[in-house]
Amino acid sequence: MTNGQKAQPMIELWRGGRLESAHAGHAVIWGPGGMVEAWGDPETVIYPRSSCKMIQALPMVESGAADAAGLAPRHLALSCASHQGAALHVAETARWLAGLGLGEADLRCGAHEPYDRTERDRLIRAGESPCQLHNNCSGKHCGFVTMTRHMGAGPEYVELDHPLQRAIRQVTEEVTQETVAGHGVDGCSAPNFAHSLAGLARAMQAFAAARDTGSARQKAMARLREAMAQHPELVAGEGRACTELMRAMGGTVAIKTGAEAVFVAMIPQLGLGLALKIVDGATRASEAAVVALLARIGVLDAAHPLAQKRLPGTQRNWRGLETGELRLAAGFAGALS
Repeated sequence: MTNGQKAQPMIELWRGGRLESAHAGHAVIWGPGGMVEAWGDPETVIYPRSSCKMIQALPMVESGAADAAGLAPRHLALSCASHQGAALHVAETARWLAGLGLGEADLRCGAHEPYDRTERDRLIRAGESPCQLHNNCSGKHCGFVTMTRHMGAGPEYVELDHPLQRAIRQVTEEVTQETVAGHGVDGCSAPNFAHSLAGLARAMQAFAAARDTGSARQKAMARLREAMAQHPELVAGEGRACTELMRAMGGTVAIKTGAEAVFVAMIPQLGLGLALKIVDGATRASEAAVVALLARIGVLDAAHPLAQKRLPGTQRNWRGLETGELRLAAGFAGALS
């Protein structure tokens, strides 16, 4: 959702010498001294969707709930994940819940077919139905029930007035340095708090700058960021942009996508935070744009095969024939040169 301000043309699809599709968006790079660069309108208000899962997990780590539950970095990575529902993800979340003395029925995310084809096919062959552990947000919800148990709060933790969601709203406002502009209900039933893209980039810069020698909040931020970078396979899954691009950057940068073409990045070596939103919600455009920006910043090699997979380039059909070209829009390309 945007405020109607002009978005920056970013990604285009050309076919037969004619512009066929165009994707515009907004992007912000935030540094230690404030905004470094912006495209479109940095004050555009968005729902961050799953790109903000590290913010939603922050109260669990900062409060001591994660340590009280004996959580390891893999659990913290899962708490920030939008995973594929692969066997790996299902097993890890099941063990997490069992360690809490809880089960799948304690989650409130709902069940859907896993995105992982191997696990989906296994369920079909076995005549089994997917459960809530297959939900791409089940790791986040394991974090929610961990914090809920630590607080001694009631089981309906996705309700807006639940102590957990009040804590998440408070920490959201603190790290974005903004009053939230309202909320929507996410696909996993949890509230998703709206704020500006600049606020999201500011929050990502705080995560990027956090060190494990700082305050309790900085330590918690650093732990979540490093867990994501160390366990990219848990944050998304095989073939997914978040997993592949973090691998391509050697675990030096943590990135996270969100539904409707949102992307964020935490770049600790430069102390930078990045936030991006494609207005029409197209994933192909958000992935191409974030790769271009990460390459421009200098933390991702544009020649890396996993970057090339998503950068604009020649489009081919199933017979290998060239059908068109995905391009950076002229103004956006100029900004990246």
